Amino acid sequence: MEFCHPSLFLLSIFLFLLPSLISSQICQRNCGKETLKYPFGSGPGCGDPRFQSHVTCSQQKLTFTTHTGSYPITSIDYANQVIYISDPTMSTCSCTVPSKGFGLNWDAPFTFADTTIFALVDCAMNSSSICQSNGYDDGSSSKLLCDQGTPICSLLYSCRPISTINLPISSCCVYTPVNLGPSFEMDLQKLQCPSYTGFYNFNDQQSDPEKWNYGIALKYKFSVTNDYPGSCDACERSHGVCGYNVAFNSFICNCPNGINTTTDCYFISSFNNGFRNGVAWLIYPVAWSLVWFFL
Repeated sequence: MEFCHPSLFLLSIFLFLLPSLISSQICQRNCGKETLKYPFGSGPGCGDPRFQSHVTCSQQKLTFTTHTGSYPITSIDYANQVIYISDPTMSTCSCTVPSKGFGLNWDAPFTFADTTIFALVDCAMNSSSICQSNGYDDGSSSKLLCDQGTPICSLLYSCRPISTINLPISSCCVYTPVNLGPSFEMDLQKLQCPSYTGFYNFNDQQSDPEKWNYGIALKYKFSVTNDYPGSCDACERSHGVCGYNVAFNSFICNCPNGINTTTDCYFISSFNNGFRNGVAWLIYPVAWSLVWFFL
């Protein structure tokens, strides 16, 4: 029984692995139909590490996660730095469902957008927590800026799912998220309200709650100064995707050929094109010539 020459064996392995030297980009530019841009990423090592635990892509679905649950991301407005999420436990003009509420993690790089409005639904009539105190045992005596006189309540209560159970308007309370307190926590059990609804746009139909855009709008910032990172800008202009070193959380640029750099992809792209057009065509004939020589 004859064995292959060692050089022939190594050469065969090299020829097998050669195409993998030109691999694909690890960090993806899309999650399903949603475009992914900095600071969000398709997985660990992509985007900004501060956002990785909050915004994830799994099975081509983009999800926002807090301690209160996981919520589908319906769209991202990169120009205004706003993400829009939906809460399956949120009541709308189409249905009413029980909910435990919604809250943001204290360390999340998100705040509620000014356009977001919450309305507590079917609150206990003998409860004063929704309008006279913040409902939390933190020693604070500040009041929630809860408005029961707004027409939003009467409009919401005109929706068929709510109107059929004849809830009094006084059991509705509307307020803006900034009044949730420093923890951005809405505990409906403490507030004695079994459900809530939220919307961020009247859709030019202020008097028709069926046309409102229900959900939650969250604002995000790149940093304290909210400046777009110059290194990421250079990376994206060279067709790279901004990411980070998982071990050190330091910036990397993930290039189209799968190689990571600490700057941009201009040099890597030039090298890769040169490899494809000027070197790769020569390696295969020489390699196969050596194979025939050893046979």
